[in-house]
Amino acid sequence: MIRAILCGAAGKMGRRIASLLSEDKELNLVGAVEAKGSAHIGQDVGIICSMQPNGVTIVDDLKKVINDGEVVIDFSTPAATLNHVRIAADNKKPIVIGTTGFKPEQINEIEKLSVIVPIVLAPNMSLGVNILFKLVGEVASILKDDYDIEIVEMHHRHKVDAPSGTALKLAEIIADAIGENLDDVAVYGRKGLMGARKQKEIGIMSLRGGDVVGDHTVMFAGLGERIEITHKASSRDTFARGALRAAKWVVDKLPGLYSMQDVLGLK
Repeated sequence: MIRAILCGAAGKMGRRIASLLSEDKELNLVGAVEAKGSAHIGQDVGIICSMQPNGVTIVDDLKKVINDGEVVIDFSTPAATLNHVRIAADNKKPIVIGTTGFKPEQINEIEKLSVIVPIVLAPNMSLGVNILFKLVGEVASILKDDYDIEIVEMHHRHKVDAPSGTALKLAEIIADAIGENLDDVAVYGRKGLMGARKQKEIGIMSLRGGDVVGDHTVMFAGLGERIEITHKASSRDTFARGALRAAKWVVDKLPGLYSMQDVLGLK
């Protein structure tokens, strides 16, 4: 059994991952971490996930349990994740990161630390979304400038970052496919007299409401026709299962920065 440590264990994703870990035949949860001051510190992970107690107590510092595990799974916050990556690198433990909302300088540090340990960094770990990543790149490379490209994403009312990490990844893939720098062509929402749409624009729109797990649509709008590619997630379990798959895959890999495209063999 591969011994796993879960960071962000009391969050929505953390609880689903912990629940699925209890059923997995290859992974065993041996450590759980939450932010300092969390009301869940000292609690049994099984209990907060509405399961039987599993003997894994939530702690407030990854350093307290890092030596117990073989791989770290992190769904927390950008600042916390970066600290966890540093600890993982210091202890030569591979880490799977599902956190989104990183600043460029935080991504740069993660890239530097991947020279020391293998890291899977993915804004979305579902199989369907990663197929979406592959498809939109191929479609964009064929259509080029002949079609206007718009991305629309919707998530639940509690999501704190916008656009979603998945929408940004879609935009990056498309920009690369058409030979553009995303910073030069991205338009985040529109208001007022903006003038006619520029040919190379990539529109990125964020919607928030209710309990939507995650919807993403990429539209290629041409003259007389429109191509739409949509992925809708109805359960967080699809992301949780992807995280477990990534954890099993990364444990024996050489240092480097990997994506779910690597994990799923889509590259």
